[in-house]
Amino acid sequence: MPHRTETDSRKLLRRLRDEMSLASPGQERLDRITTIIAESMGVEVCSVYLFRDPETLELCATEGLKPEAVHQTRLRLGEGLVGRVAKLAKPINSADAPSEPGFRYMSETGEEAYSSFLGVPIQRLGERLGVLVVQAREPRLYSDDELYGLEVVAMVIAEMTELGAFVGEETAFASLHKNPVMLHGVTAQEGEAEGNVWLHQPRVVITNLVNDDSRAELERLNDAVGKLRVSIDELMAAAGSRDKEHQEVLQTYRMFAHSRGWLKRMEEDIRLGLSAEAAVEKEQSAARARLERVPDAYLRDRLHDLDDLSNRLLRILTGQGHETGAEMPERPILVARNIGPGELLDYGRKLRGVVLEEGAVGSHATIVARALAIPLVINVPRITTEALNGDHILVDGTEGMVHLRPDDSVSTAFRDKMAMQAKAQERYASLRDKPAVGRCGTRVTLKMNAGLMADLPSLPSSGAEAVGLFRTELQFLAREKMPRRSELVVNYARVIDAADGKDVHFRTLDIGSDKVMPYMNRPDEPNPAMGWRALRVGLDKPGVLRMQLQALIRAANGRPLSVMFPLVAAPSEFSRARDMLMREIERERRLGHVLPERLQVGAMLECCALAYAPKSFFQEADFISIGGNDLKQFFFAADRENELVRRRYDTLSTSFLTFLQLVVDRCYEAEARLSFCGEDAGRPVDALALAGIGIPALSMRPASIGPVKSLIRRANINEVSEIIARVQARGLESARPALLDYVSTLVE
Repeated sequence: MPHRTETDSRKLLRRLRDEMSLASPGQERLDRITTIIAESMGVEVCSVYLFRDPETLELCATEGLKPEAVHQTRLRLGEGLVGRVAKLAKPINSADAPSEPGFRYMSETGEEAYSSFLGVPIQRLGERLGVLVVQAREPRLYSDDELYGLEVVAMVIAEMTELGAFVGEETAFASLHKNPVMLHGVTAQEGEAEGNVWLHQPRVVITNLVNDDSRAELERLNDAVGKLRVSIDELMAAAGSRDKEHQEVLQTYRMFAHSRGWLKRMEEDIRLGLSAEAAVEKEQSAARARLERVPDAYLRDRLHDLDDLSNRLLRILTGQGHETGAEMPERPILVARNIGPGELLDYGRKLRGVVLEEGAVGSHATIVARALAIPLVINVPRITTEALNGDHILVDGTEGMVHLRPDDSVSTAFRDKMAMQAKAQERYASLRDKPAVGRCGTRVTLKMNAGLMADLPSLPSSGAEAVGLFRTELQFLAREKMPRRSELVVNYARVIDAADGKDVHFRTLDIGSDKVMPYMNRPDEPNPAMGWRALRVGLDKPGVLRMQLQALIRAANGRPLSVMFPLVAAPSEFSRARDMLMREIERERRLGHVLPERLQVGAMLECCALAYAPKSFFQEADFISIGGNDLKQFFFAADRENELVRRRYDTLSTSFLTFLQLVVDRCYEAEARLSFCGEDAGRPVDALALAGIGIPALSMRPASIGPVKSLIRRANINEVSEIIARVQARGLESARPALLDYVSTLVE
């Protein structure tokens, strides 16, 4: 085969562009493309294999193989050379294909006559679409120029799918952005919502894939790169030298923007015939494919930086900003790769739900979604490439499922489910002003968790008796710089005002681990969940904690104040934090400020070690709040952010219940008030068990209070205690089956 020249490549791309401009059915168009490629490259065979489903490739068009094999020949992902190209997202170039490991001979295609094989993945921004293959009788390796040229063609084919070039029943491309899609993710906030997609960062749409003048396109690219570099320098100047975290990210951007290799590869694509925009996206896709195979977590994180940089460059080239002119739908469900807490707060209660391609169960966005009481599903693969603005979408936060463009039967079933839940909520609303008292007379205090002013209107409507946990870190996480003490005083005072006389338990800053302030230097820790976080940060860097304590004292302005310290692992930590608070009380007294009418100081028991602290610790603490989310992950050594293990262990395991009973006994002995705070407190059967082992107060999200109260009022807590005791005596692993049997006997 002759050496590929710039003119050959440009001719091929122009022929493809001209073919796309013709009005013809999708299958006919795809057939013509394989013919054009085979003729242009001087090979006997050109074939396109497309994904029919995530695990199956199908021969959808060919020039040179038997026509009757089209739509009949299928391969599993990883099967044969074509399957390997798709699985590895890497080209395979062989002069003697039958001798290659994993080769599969498909007799129905008539390919036995062809020795040489070159296959490249068809992909767009990491989304695998299929495989493009050329074959020839001559046993020879294809040159680097030929490989590069075929990759350029594959990229153009991938882009054409975005433009709907292959719409038609005969091709797999027809389903893209058209057919119903059901995607599985991870539940981060329960609930259901129906609405329409609103993309947080809409994809840049590229309509000009092939250039008519390489020199002009090279000038456009270099001009855009120059503007990109200037914008990064301006951002660095605005960030200032004190904002080290932000500076590090921008330094990475700057490094990529000044990378000669990055620019050189895009320039080469333009010389082969691509437009500047198409060249940027081709390099972006290739970088994603490379980095996603890198095991090093730091290098994988750089993928996000390169993605963002490429998107910035594309927006400069196309003039498409984040504001596309599209109007937000009436029932918006936000779809994004990821999102920060500040950005999510900007949307506020306009959103019906949120779906993220990435994210973590304990992330800032999750906390905000819970505060806004909207369902959130995270780790949903391909959602940002599958969804388009305005698409009909159903979000099942309870099951961790997303239905995109659902058919009528799915929509009807989903609406029936929502109607049933709405009816149940009406029933729970009738219990709002009634206490959570079991049939035996045992009373359980139900409190709500909060973290935003937006939460506080739920306090009277939910039937909560107090705010058992107010997360103070959200005011720090949702901004680009440290808030002033005066701002915190105003915020905390508004919270106390909104509580209207009901207790609010303020948890001091729980930062570190997955919660890092944008303006805070983040240490490189192998296991941040068990590292420098929460109270440990406050004691080592007391300036912020002291400012926060001063703000809380002033916000109380003579009213009762409850403060609790997170992740206390040793009694000495609690004593140091409590002494710091008392010194601030004394300082405020000397300054002539009004002191709290009553001060309650507590600790969150999230480390198992604290359960075995001396009795003096429990006597010193006014109250203990069991932080169920962290305590469970430490008790079972199961990272709650790790989907492989986080659901493996049960709250109603007899070992965990026995441990909690120890905490109950220690608090009872020292007359320290006790509550349980966490997701499990909001699950009715789990809440019943916690009450059954003697925990008198539970704190949960507002929407859970009605279901929990309803079950407690129908149950006999003494009978629950007896069931748990029998399960423990019999040596069973979990009390859940027995409690579910008991609950099934209760009358609605």
